[in-house]
Amino acid sequence: MGDLARLHGGFARCRESLNLEAGWSDRWSATWRFGRTPVACSVRNMGEVEVARSRPVRRFTWRTGQWHRPGLEYLVSTDRHHGFESFEEEQLLLVSDFAADLVEALAQPFRLRFLTSGGAGEHTPDFLLLTESAPWLVDVRPAGRVRPEDQVRFAASAEAALAVGWNYSVVTGWREHVVTTVDTLCAGRRALSDPLGLHDQLLAAAEAGPLPFGDLVEQCSVPAVARAHAVHLLWRRRLGVDMTAPFADASLVRLAAETRGIGGAR
Repeated sequence: MGDLARLHGGFARCRESLNLEAGWSDRWSATWRFGRTPVACSVRNMGEVEVARSRPVRRFTWRTGQWHRPGLEYLVSTDRHHGFESFEEEQLLLVSDFAADLVEALAQPFRLRFLTSGGAGEHTPDFLLLTESAPWLVDVRPAGRVRPEDQVRFAASAEAALAVGWNYSVVTGWREHVVTTVDTLCAGRRALSDPLGLHDQLLAAAEAGPLPFGDLVEQCSVPAVARAHAVHLLWRRRLGVDMTAPFADASLVRLAAETRGIGGAR
């Protein structure tokens, strides 16, 4: 996912405004919610929290006239719906489902209370993504809407994540064509039955080398049906495609490295 997102790094200069004197991770705290019960712990002990059992520390709200657009997004990785508060957050969930080896996505996971040279502050990160490699704490903020006070909150979140060995990023947008391509591929994210054996035909054709998407499906016994199955294999990362250009029949499709590693087309 990191290769697909546009990340904000300007908050690093705000680190100097944080109170990071010896023992700071014991003085900073994170409040989680389990059922109806809020539970506070020091930042130093966040890594011991059973995060997968937690609930959002604040609820999503819907009201007439609000500027943001909340909703629920279904993720294949978790097989359930997850809440988001804006279109940008919805895109993060969708790209994470596609590209982040996602295990769990926790919205508004905890409320961070931190100390600065000017006093105390609070921030609730947008998501804690549990992936196969490591937890990833994420804030989502369009580039033009990052305020000075946000920079301090992001810097504090980065320090808290670093203290427990998590990654941290502020996603301000996506590289060109990523959103449209992922949106197209998500049509094939759900499980498909394959009575015609099209998966093996597609993988065998791709094993010979990169092929334009249109040529790849034409090599199958039922090209019209193979299109849906090829999109499904792209979503499942059995096939790979260049994400830097619009997805079309001319897009070069190749066998994914993970698929070649387990024996290619089987």
